[in-house]
Amino acid sequence: MASCSHLDQIAVTLLPDSVDGCEDCLREGTKWFHLRICLACGHVGCCDSSPERHASRHGAESGHQLIRSLQPGEDWVWCFADELGMVIDGIEGETAIPPSPLAG
Repeated sequence: MASCSHLDQIAVTLLPDSVDGCEDCLREGTKWFHLRICLACGHVGCCDSSPERHASRHGAESGHQLIRSLQPGEDWVWCFADELGMVIDGIEGETAIPPSPLAG
């Protein structure tokens, strides 16, 4: 069974109460689809279905390998390096997010 070798990077165990959207899209004036949070530093980026793919870009540029979905009802984590999805116990909270500018 595959396992993630980057669990030691987890520093964010309490999700924010709310976010305004993808930090990079808001700064650049671009649009996102779904939101992800970096579990190493808390950076909020957009998913790979978004035009700019800021969560993946942040992972590649920073070396931070673990993101968690911020979408309502989703609690999965993805490791970029190990290409592995998982659910990690000990991450608490639920984040209110704005509607996606690309949805609907």
